[in-house]
Amino acid sequence: MSLQLKIGVSYILVILGVLILLNTYPLIRARDMIFSTKSSALLGSADTMAAALAGLDTLTEENVTQALSVGEFGAVSRAIITDASGKILYDTREVGNATGYYAFYTELVQALEGNDAAYASYREGAFRSRAAVPVVYRNEIIGAVFVYEYDVEQAELLQNMQMNLLSISAGIGAAVLTLSILLSKLLTARIEELLTAIRGVREGAYNYRAAVGGHDEIAQIADEFNDLTGRLQVTEEARRRFVSDASHELKTPLSTIRLLSDSILQAEHMDADMVREFVRDIGQEAERLTNITEDLLRLTRLDSGVVEEAVPVEVWPVVQAVCRSLRLLADDKHIALELSVEQPCWVRATKGEIHQVIYNLVENAIKYNTDGGFVRVLLSADDTSAYITVEDNGIGIPDEDLDHVFERFYRVDKARSRAAGGTGLGLSIVRDTVRRRGGRIQADHRVGGGTVFTIEMPRAEEEQP
Repeated sequence: MSLQLKIGVSYILVILGVLILLNTYPLIRARDMIFSTKSSALLGSADTMAAALAGLDTLTEENVTQALSVGEFGAVSRAIITDASGKILYDTREVGNATGYYAFYTELVQALEGNDAAYASYREGAFRSRAAVPVVYRNEIIGAVFVYEYDVEQAELLQNMQMNLLSISAGIGAAVLTLSILLSKLLTARIEELLTAIRGVREGAYNYRAAVGGHDEIAQIADEFNDLTGRLQVTEEARRRFVSDASHELKTPLSTIRLLSDSILQAEHMDADMVREFVRDIGQEAERLTNITEDLLRLTRLDSGVVEEAVPVEVWPVVQAVCRSLRLLADDKHIALELSVEQPCWVRATKGEIHQVIYNLVENAIKYNTDGGFVRVLLSADDTSAYITVEDNGIGIPDEDLDHVFERFYRVDKARSRAAGGTGLGLSIVRDTVRRRGGRIQADHRVGGGTVFTIEMPRAEEEQP
């Protein structure tokens, strides 16, 4: 069953229940009120007639007729007076007069037993009401008064009321049916738009947007869906670009290795020095492949959220260890490696992560520097954060590239980057690692030339030995 049909049927069932209640409860209440009114009125008329007969010590046809010949006893259709045995002494009906016969109406029997009795019913388009009271002389029941009323006027009013309610209900039912169909179509049309968008995204159309207007919950769902598809589109574009770049990066050293190995195999009289040079080049390309693969694995672990549990790590010893390992590389390029600490501090991460982050930044600062330049590493802190600053006076980064240096496989100078042995993934690893531990990294121009990288990470409590 479709949602539109479910909503329509639900509306109709609810309104049908309301209309049934509207067409029954008021009529039942009105009928019961008429029953009560008529019973009271008939009992009053019967009591009046009984009062007129109360002075008689015995009831006969003559004295009953004489006693009732004067006075008004209400609008009744028929009045019957019986003696104590139930024999009819007086009957107002002209046709079918029952004088002389015995009456066995339930109300009369109850009256002869000393009880007031009344009963009213509605059938065949008329109200039929009966009442009976005893006639008492000196605490002795000497007879009974029975009155009957046949009323079609109030019955007609009740029927008119019922017809009016039916007419109103029919109008309300038609209006509600039309409104329920329109509302269900409007609601399901918006949901159908969402379903169409979801199917489109499932097929890979991440640029599809659900056009759902309004400010209700469905519109909010559509806005959230559009925001989600926008993120999926960005992620998919990044994935495709990443796969393309990764394939290209892996293809280049593989092509070089194949070219060099084919050259060795096809050359019949290649001298040993040339073979060693080709083998050395093959080894360098294989090392480059290894570096790319390791960086890709690191990024995969970061993307999947699989990281080691963070522990308090003292940053300054890690900075010193990194700079010791890179001292030879700096000396080869005549780069001055300067270290400075304003305040030792601890951060929550792993020692390997902090080493990887600082190593990548310092290595890049050395590789893309000029002979005779410098690289400075500064460690500082405030009450809440630790700051690691790596600055150099090297070639710098152009303005148009500054916002993209943390993207995967992005290179400012592709030819120079490959010559330096870079994979284009180091800064991406640094950024993702720092973010994973609640920090942030920023790249800026250095006054006077060069680049400044600043890492901010939350401080941790110093681990006691």
